[in-house]
Amino acid sequence: MNRKIKKKVLEILAEDDLQSIRQQLAAYEEHGLVNPLFSALYRPEEVLRWHAVSVFGDVLDRLAEKDMEAARIVMRRFLWSLNDESGGIGWGAPEAMAEAMAQNERLCDEYLHMLISYMRPDGPLEHQDGNFLELPALQRGLLWGIGRLAENRSELLHEKEVVPDLKGYLSSEDAPVRGMAVRALRLLDVEGEEIEELLADESPVRLYHDGEFSDVTVSRLAEPVFVMT
Repeated sequence: MNRKIKKKVLEILAEDDLQSIRQQLAAYEEHGLVNPLFSALYRPEEVLRWHAVSVFGDVLDRLAEKDMEAARIVMRRFLWSLNDESGGIGWGAPEAMAEAMAQNERLCDEYLHMLISYMRPDGPLEHQDGNFLELPALQRGLLWGIGRLAENRSELLHEKEVVPDLKGYLSSEDAPVRGMAVRALRLLDVEGEEIEELLADESPVRLYHDGEFSDVTVSRLAEPVFVMT
C-alpha cells in the first residue's frame, strides 16, 4: 500500500497546476505524505522537487495544528539531512523548512534560528553555533527560503539581523546564489551600493514562486520593483 501511495503522490506532484495538486493531496492523511514528499525532494525532475517543497509547507502546517511533536520530528529530519554525519546532502531541506515556517508561525518560532544558522560560520548564536553551508547548490535553496520568509516574516528576519548575512552572498561566484540573495534583500526593503552594482549583472537565474517558474537575471531580481506573481 505504501508503494502505491508513493507512486500516486509522485504522479500528482508531476502535474502542472499547483492548486489542483494541493486539493488532491489535501485528501491524504498528513503522516502518509511525509515519506513520498521526502522522496520527491531527491528526484531530478524540477517540477516534482518544487511542488514537493510547496506541499511540504501545507502538510507541516496541518500536522503542526494537529500534532506539533509529529511536525517537529519532520523538521528534525530536515536538519539531520543537512548534517555531515547523515551521509546525505539535504537536497530541498532548506526550501521545505522555509515553506513550512512561512505557513506556520509556531514552526517559525521554533526553527527559524536553525535556518539562519546555515548562513553563518561557527560562532555565537542565540541557540547554537552557526552551520554554514558550503555547497552553492544548497546555498541557493537556503537563500530562496530566506526570500520566501521575507514575503510574510520580514519584521522577524530584521529582528534576527539577517541582512549582513545576505549581503555576504552578493559577491558569490554562483549567479543563482547572488540572485536569491539580492531578491531576499529587496523583499526586506534593503538598499545599498552592493545591491545597485548587481543591476548590471545579466547572469541567468531560474526562479520558482508558488507553482510558477520564471527565467530571469540577477539584474532583474536586483530591481526594487521586481515581484513575481
